[in-house]
Amino acid sequence: MENIKFKALEVSEVEGEFKRKIIEKEISDLPEGDLIINVKYSSLNYKDALSSNGNKGVTREYPHTPGVDAAGIVVEDQSGTYSKGDEVIVTGYDLGMNTDGGLEEYIRIPAEWAVKLPENLSLRESMIYGTAGFTAALSVYKLREADIDQGNILVTGASGGVGSFASAILAKLDYNVTAATGKTEAKAYFNNLGVHNIIDRKEVDDDSGKMLLKEKWDGVIDTVGGNMLSTAIKSTSYDGAVTCCGNIASAKLNLNVYPFILRGVSLIGIDSVQCKRNLREEVWQKIASDWKLDQIDEFSKEIGLDGLDEQIETMLAGNSKGRILVKL
Repeated sequence: MENIKFKALEVSEVEGEFKRKIIEKEISDLPEGDLIINVKYSSLNYKDALSSNGNKGVTREYPHTPGVDAAGIVVEDQSGTYSKGDEVIVTGYDLGMNTDGGLEEYIRIPAEWAVKLPENLSLRESMIYGTAGFTAALSVYKLREADIDQGNILVTGASGGVGSFASAILAKLDYNVTAATGKTEAKAYFNNLGVHNIIDRKEVDDDSGKMLLKEKWDGVIDTVGGNMLSTAIKSTSYDGAVTCCGNIASAKLNLNVYPFILRGVSLIGIDSVQCKRNLREEVWQKIASDWKLDQIDEFSKEIGLDGLDEQIETMLAGNSKGRILVKL
């Protein structure tokens, strides 16, 4: 195809310091792959902010373009999987980590990384959900797969991206949701999601050392890990299930086997990065249909490439709210 010029965010390493700037690239600059996509929307995730700040645990080599999410229109597919003009979503895999990501107007990737945009979902909406919304929906999917189709559900880190989406989807499905958050003053925000039981995260951060705690939850969606996850597991009712998708509190889990062998609690790991394609497509279909949220626009703030630098610094400082939608 024509060697089109386009804009991209580039992070470069100069004498040990990492600099961000908007540059002009060409199609020939893109990595190898079958599928070329004209990106219309992306989003800013915490992993992108880390990559933009030179975190070698996320991105090994620079210069680099972050962006773990992308939604756009197929320009060319040498694999024959997609047709020119198809609308597709890309989340997960290596996009934005060590492969140039969605914070540029064109990407080139392996065709198997993409899924076709479901009906009743726009490219813009898909990126408001992005990795955070997909991870939340996958967590709900796994809870329901474990036969937790009703009852009291705890969501930890509820004011974060994954927690907010999970809370809203669960409320839409008529679960009794309890949102654990450090931002208990955000009552109106949670009420608008359909969640009316908001507790301080300290209430699910037990340090008593007890092997088991009083049964409170039929299911849990944990987004933070560490002691809160341990507390949640020990507080889950007989035959309940707990999903785990994050480790911002800690990657360590101080726990005994009693919740599993005395109460039959299931701990379900959630991986949205390498999630199999057939499951990925099924979850996106749920997001676009039965689980689609009415208040989707209220989750996001829209910016362009030129607004990224400020938002990256805000996110790294822990002051970011909602989803940052990036219109290319």
